[in-house]
Amino acid sequence: MKTSAAKNIDEYLDELPDPNIRAMLERLRQTIRSVAPKAEEVISYQMPAFKYYGMLVYFSAFKNHCSLFPANSSLIPKLNRELKPFKTAKGTIQFTVEKPLPTALVKKIVKARMHENIARYKLKQLMESSARKTTKKVK
Repeated sequence: MKTSAAKNIDEYLDELPDPNIRAMLERLRQTIRSVAPKAEEVISYQMPAFKYYGMLVYFSAFKNHCSLFPANSSLIPKLNRELKPFKTAKGTIQFTVEKPLPTALVKKIVKARMHENIARYKLKQLMESSARKTTKKVK
């Protein structure tokens, strides 16, 4: 379900023709926001997304389903048991109005992604700090 190039999540949702899909994705948005209140809402790859120390999650509406993209394909196999009722692929979890993602599962995914992003950010900071110290010693 392609919408025109929305500039923000409100525009994206407003352009969705089905009010049930719009309401479900708004609930998904609010669930993500409840776990990551400091995350920045963006449009990336023409999809609503959240950034928090890097890309956190994306979501989108399609013709026959909606998808949540955890922005890290390694997370889906880790949640295999909880995701069994849903169609999944390498980097996506598909759901419908009739079978939406449970709020607790969305929260778990967002929390896991936040921890991954923060850990990657801290590691990058540590490596940069170490590189600066090494450069000072060489001079």
